Amino acid sequence: MQKPTFDPGLTQQFTSPFRRVINKDGSFNVHRRGTTWRDIHPYLHLINMGWFKFFATLICGYFLANLIFAFIYFAMAPDQLQGAEAPTEFGRLLNDFFFSSHTLSTVGYGNISPKGIAANVVAAFEALTGVLAFAVATGLLFGRVSRPSARIGFSPNMLVAPYQDGTSLQFRVVNRRTNDLMDLEVRMMLMTVNVKDGKPGRSYNQLKLEREQLVFIPLTWTIVHPIDSESPLYGKTEADLKAQQAELLIVIKAYDDTFSQMVIARHSYRYDEILWGRRFSPAFFVDGQGDLVLELPKLGELA
Repeated sequence: MQKPTFDPGLTQQFTSPFRRVINKDGSFNVHRRGTTWRDIHPYLHLINMGWFKFFATLICGYFLANLIFAFIYFAMAPDQLQGAEAPTEFGRLLNDFFFSSHTLSTVGYGNISPKGIAANVVAAFEALTGVLAFAVATGLLFGRVSRPSARIGFSPNMLVAPYQDGTSLQFRVVNRRTNDLMDLEVRMMLMTVNVKDGKPGRSYNQLKLEREQLVFIPLTWTIVHPIDSESPLYGKTEADLKAQQAELLIVIKAYDDTFSQMVIARHSYRYDEILWGRRFSPAFFVDGQGDLVLELPKLGELA
């Protein structure tokens, strides 16, 4: 029986050139097709979207709900809402809209009130809808705020730099937030495209690192892969990595001391994001009072 080759879950077969496996934001470069409404989880979608889109969605949802109920009130007889009378139809619609917003948010100023049975039934249902909607919105907001997430910064480029008596592949990371990350672990894989029997296929190699674990990261961490005779990069040139569409895949796990949970960060470097024969310049120094000063903008600065 043939021994299976290593595959981290990104498949070894493909039929056309591949842009990259992991995007710059850490997400996988995979577009899903053929999903149905059963496959969509609104909670996960709202939790994972950006803050601007999240608040825009809440505001649009609030406006749309009020508009729907306003049209329902407007379709009723004018005497169903006491105090909503207006000289024009548009003015009455505006009064219905503002009464809907008062009811949905359970404020109820009292200047407009339901009078008929139909209006009271709709208002009661709208009040219940508002209570449930605000409860869901509060839960979503709490879930977003309380969810631990890593804000690990990666240097813009990976370097092939001198190392001891040879060379090494290295990049630099930093914790961009003030929370403490403990017990860090890093894994790095080399993905290349090789042609076998006239068919292109991906191969993956886990790279040995100088240091795979770190106790804490108050400063920068330069992660180094020595390019020795055992390295799959040994003897490779810049042209070789380009021909093989090389991409370095990185996964970092850490324990967030603030939230007491594990956080994960993903990143990748393509062959055209590797600089040869360069070094990183120091990103921290000791000031006159003897304190360490970390300069975040210098994370990827080269000497």
